[in-house]
Amino acid sequence: MKVKLEHILEGMEMQSEESNSYLNLETGEIVIVSHEAILMAEDGEEYDHLPDWQQEEVKLAYAIVDSFDNYTSLPTSFDIHEYDMMERFCYSLPDHKKQDILLDSIRGKGAFRRFKDNVNRLGIAEQWYEYRDHCFKEIAREFCQSNNIAFIE
Repeated sequence: MKVKLEHILEGMEMQSEESNSYLNLETGEIVIVSHEAILMAEDGEEYDHLPDWQQEEVKLAYAIVDSFDNYTSLPTSFDIHEYDMMERFCYSLPDHKKQDILLDSIRGKGAFRRFKDNVNRLGIAEQWYEYRDHCFKEIAREFCQSNNIAFIE
């Protein structure tokens, strides 16, 4: 089985603070499950009182918890380090004025918003998103290689 790198990337980007994406190592399917459902499965909680859509999610969480050898968690924001990515992008810019503006914008609270605003204001948004996409692809490739997952670009 070969997994499309594009699917890994989509799964990585679909995650949030409330959910993680997992790769089914047998089918290549990417699934997204809430932390709440995973906790319910880990604790062995009953779930037949939940709405049908939530029961399906908890069943999937049970499958992940009970057969963890068949699933692996995709890289999360803790693995991706988007702040470091932004900082590396700043240093990659040949224009020192733009570099300084962006480096200042990533300091302190609200760094992500200020960075995005300044990237747009400086007219280098496309350059940033290409850089970010390249970094995400590298992370996805490294994930596949370190987990012995065959992939297709």
